[in-house]
Parts: sequence; structure tokens; C-alpha cells
Amino acid sequence: MRYRSPIGSRARVAAPLAALLLTIAGAHAFDETKYPDLKGQWDRTAAPRWLDAKSAPFTPEYRAIFEENLKDQAAGGQGTDPTFTCLAPGMPRVMNMYAPFEIVVTPRTTHMLMDHIHDSRRIFTDGRDWPKEIQPSFSGYSIGKWIDEDGDGRYDVLVVETRGLQGPRAYDSTGMPFHSDNETVINERIYLDNADKNTLYDEITVTDHALTKPWTAVKKYVRKPDKQPVWREAVCAENNPHVVIADEPYMLSADGFLMPAKKDQAPPDLKYFPQSRK
Repeated sequence: MRYRSPIGSRARVAAPLAALLLTIAGAHAFDETKYPDLKGQWDRTAAPRWLDAKSAPFTPEYRAIFEENLKDQAAGGQGTDPTFTCLAPGMPRVMNMYAPFEIVVTPRTTHMLMDHIHDSRRIFTDGRDWPKEIQPSFSGYSIGKWIDEDGDGRYDVLVVETRGLQGPRAYDSTGMPFHSDNETVINERIYLDNADKNTLYDEITVTDHALTKPWTAVKKYVRKPDKQPVWREAVCAENNPHVVIADEPYMLSADGFLMPAKKDQAPPDLKYFPQSRK
């Protein structure tokens, strides 16, 4: 008869139990009351624009690029706004908020969730350093820190820096461009209004080589605490009539045929399609 040691059995039971207790202890270590109440559905208070383009401190080179963009848009093109093909808007355009969004605060990360195209953000708040290499992305790599500015023992401001961005990107649908080197750095201060906890602000400062100096915009969002949130799916590619062929924008007509987007626009090269002979 084989004898099974109760000590070994207890050890096998104790190991997962200890891991579970550590997990519970870690969960309890996150004191939710130290953070501002950001639950619910937040929405923008104005059109999803950055600022008046006239105030943009563009370098002469990028002012000229922007003006050419406006001419192309006036002719029916899209200029330097890349999102008509459903590319992600990227930062900081995401924070113009084209649709309602949700903020989820966890011990190590603050998430901003929005269904429009691919606009969700992940802000690391675990004290990490910048990685030696960052894989560029439209939303960038964001590191933040919660701060207790008024000294009452609760956090009231989230400061964030975002790097590692890729292009093409624009500030909004006007096509105001970023430098093609994609070395943009974005700094934010996100906080609730002291007098109205259903109003949220995001002070966004952009440093970019297309600008002669940093450019700051303040975004304002509101939530309706008594309203049951409705989250609508937004699939940009669904029924999108815009088509790009050889860097030229075209459109699909209502009956499914390719059509020009600009007046007197030449048709695309159809050399790979058999041509009818009369």
C-alpha cells in the first residue's frame, strides 16, 4: 500500500491559495477613492475641430502645404486629411472626440475607449520609463502620472506625454498637417472642473517641427449622470464611398460605379483590365 504524505498535498493546495491571496491583496491595494470619478459617458461640447487655422504657428513651409490642401479640398479632393479612407485619426485628433467615450482607471493604466474608427487610448501610469524603441502608431505611446495638486489626499490631475506617433495625421478635417518626420510630442493635463464634476478638461500642447512654437488647445467634455449610456458601433469602412487609386481620390456612385471626386479629374489607369474593342 502506497503512503501519500499529507504535507505534500497541503503544499500543492497552499501554492495556488497563496497566489490567490496575493491577487486579492493586490486588488485591495488599489484605492479607487483616491482617484476622480470619471465613470459614465463623456461627450464633446463643440464641433470636432482643433483650433482656428489662422492661429496655427506653422512654419512658412507647412503654411504653404496647408494652403495647397485647402485648394484641393475646394476642388473636391481631400487635401492632407487622410481619414476619409478610414485611417485612424491619431493623436491629438482623437481628443476632438468624434463620438462619446469612456474612461476606465486601473492601478497601472488609464484607458480611454471610443468606438469611432480606432480611437481608444492606453495611458500607462505604472511609473515605467520610456522604452528604448517605440513601435510607431497613430495613437502613440502614452505615459501618465496621477497628481494630487491641492494636497487633499486625492488625485485630481492626470498629466500625460505621448511620443512614438506615425503618420499621415492631421489636426482635424481642415487638413492642418503635422511634420512628415512624425517626431511630434504631445503633453496633456486632464482634470475635472472644480465647480462641476460632470465637466472634464484636457489641456493639450503639441510640439512639432511643422510649428514655430508649441501650440495649445483646451478640450471640454460633459457627461449626463442620469442618462443610461448607449454605445453605438461605428465601422468606418461600412458604406464608405471613398476610394484611392494611385494616390488619387475617387468615389463610388450610389449605383456602385467609380466616379471622379474632383471636376475634370482624369480616370485611373486601367491597363490591367481588358479593354473593350469596337
